[in-house]
Amino acid sequence: MRALVVEDEEKVASFMAKELQVHGFAVDVAPDGAQAEALIQQHAYDIVLLDWMLPKKSGIEVCRTIRQSLPHMPIIMLTALDGIEEQIKGLGAGADDYLSKPFDLAVLMARVHALIRRSKGRGSEQLLFCSDLELDTDARMVVRAGQEIRLTAREYGLLLYLLQRKGKVTTRMEILDHVWDTSFDTETNLVDVYINMLRRKVDKPFGTRLIHTVTGMGYVLRETAP
Repeated sequence: MRALVVEDEEKVASFMAKELQVHGFAVDVAPDGAQAEALIQQHAYDIVLLDWMLPKKSGIEVCRTIRQSLPHMPIIMLTALDGIEEQIKGLGAGADDYLSKPFDLAVLMARVHALIRRSKGRGSEQLLFCSDLELDTDARMVVRAGQEIRLTAREYGLLLYLLQRKGKVTTRMEILDHVWDTSFDTETNLVDVYINMLRRKVDKPFGTRLIHTVTGMGYVLRETAP
């Protein structure tokens, strides 16, 4: 999953980015509204965390711009302005949720996961499956054949993305764009390295392969080989 944090206070942005990364997100940070709009045109995000008071363009302006082209993009408005009128204005501009500063990071992450589940049409569903592999997005737990699998944050993010696209072939560039928060050279073998690391934990100990290579195209997670 990939998140955009739009926040001009460097320390606050850093706290949010680190917490999102712990939860398996790739994170981009924009310090002003204009840069946020540029990043949104370049990348596909699962959620935008948007501060109200920003340089160059306000959060309200950015929110309205996002809504024009991405009507279903989950947006959480973050602000020190906690009056009813401000909340109405923020939600009226298209924000899905509103969180007043200072906020608890655990509360923020609960809101993030809830909005993403809703946007993907899963309601309160928190479990993703493929054969005997199960991923619980709330507990951040991965289990296969009843055995818990310990993954790093990046491995978890990669597996989550593949499970969300179960049965669909995903290219290396799509994985880089969605799981990593930095632009990489198209010749990098980073995706292949992490796929192999994931296979050693998710596939190899269990005998049956779920992560398959589609030659010349990318990777697919499904019960049978393509």
